[in-house]
Amino acid sequence: MKMTFRWFGEKDDSVTLSQIRQIPGVSGIVGALYDVPVGGVWPLDEILALKKQANDAGLSFEVVESVNVHEDIKLGAPTRDRYIENYRRCIRNLAKAGVKVICYNFMPVFDWLRSDLAMPLPDGSTAMAYSNETVKKLTPAKLAEQVADTSNGFVLPGWEPDRLAELRGVLEQYQNIDREKLAENLRYFLEAIMPVCEETGVKMAIHPDDPPWPLFGLPRIVCNGEDLEAIVDMVDSPCNCLTLCSGSLGSNPENDIPALVRRFGARKKIAFAHVRNVKFCGERSFHESAHLSSCGSLDLYEIMKAYYDVGFDGYVRPDHGRMIWGEKARPGYGLYDRALGAAYLNGLWEAICKEEAGRR
Repeated sequence: MKMTFRWFGEKDDSVTLSQIRQIPGVSGIVGALYDVPVGGVWPLDEILALKKQANDAGLSFEVVESVNVHEDIKLGAPTRDRYIENYRRCIRNLAKAGVKVICYNFMPVFDWLRSDLAMPLPDGSTAMAYSNETVKKLTPAKLAEQVADTSNGFVLPGWEPDRLAELRGVLEQYQNIDREKLAENLRYFLEAIMPVCEETGVKMAIHPDDPPWPLFGLPRIVCNGEDLEAIVDMVDSPCNCLTLCSGSLGSNPENDIPALVRRFGARKKIAFAHVRNVKFCGERSFHESAHLSSCGSLDLYEIMKAYYDVGFDGYVRPDHGRMIWGEKARPGYGLYDRALGAAYLNGLWEAICKEEAGRR
């Protein structure tokens, strides 16, 4: 298991590489080029510059999150082949820099959605939360405005101003796109890029929908085990893989995360693991919590044990954290609580490894 930490770059992250380097057990960053417009080609020299920054700090750079998929690809628009060709060029450039995994998603319009970015918790910390009742009362435009107003001055991935400026028009384009059509468009995309992935050895790891149910009438196709099965079977390739996010899938109590880890880990289809906890607050309502099992509704020991049982040796990162100790940072992506999460996950992993070794 390779413990990593998401980093948004020196221009747009409150966390520094030197701080990440000091987190015990963290060996690499998960980064991206955030100034390249969605659908553009990532320049090789800029990728190499990002890699050098990481390496100079004593960290690897082998996972990217995300090379965002242009909306025209999801919509199946006539222009999609141009954007797919750009994506293929991105894959080749990233491979030249030693990147092994690309985490991506196929969520229409919104990459993720929360109704509150700073819900106060009893211990004095704040966390991102989702209330189904609150979301039902908001329009997409109002929700986008609310996110921008509570993001602590940071641009949030999936909520970039240029994307939100075209929100109404994009939503209208999806009126004729259902689950089946969206799945067809994903298949088209995967069939086009898998030859390049196999040529370069780069694994594409799709991220689950967050939260894993339909929003504002938009279709969602990465919500549960059956959806994941359909996707990995769409294109028979060792490079067609998953980012298994315990928090995204786990926000639906019907999703058994340890069982999903065993199901897809046994097939070697998990290239990247996002591990975090959530606390259920009602039907389709939850807030994010500290990683510790007792702080949320998911059993992190059982999740990590499942990864051990399937022989997982891929990349993992502590996912969203709370805001604690007065930190002001991008919601979900401060230093302190994610560092605690990394330490907790590494502690669980060490204990499980030693426990299993003692049984032999």
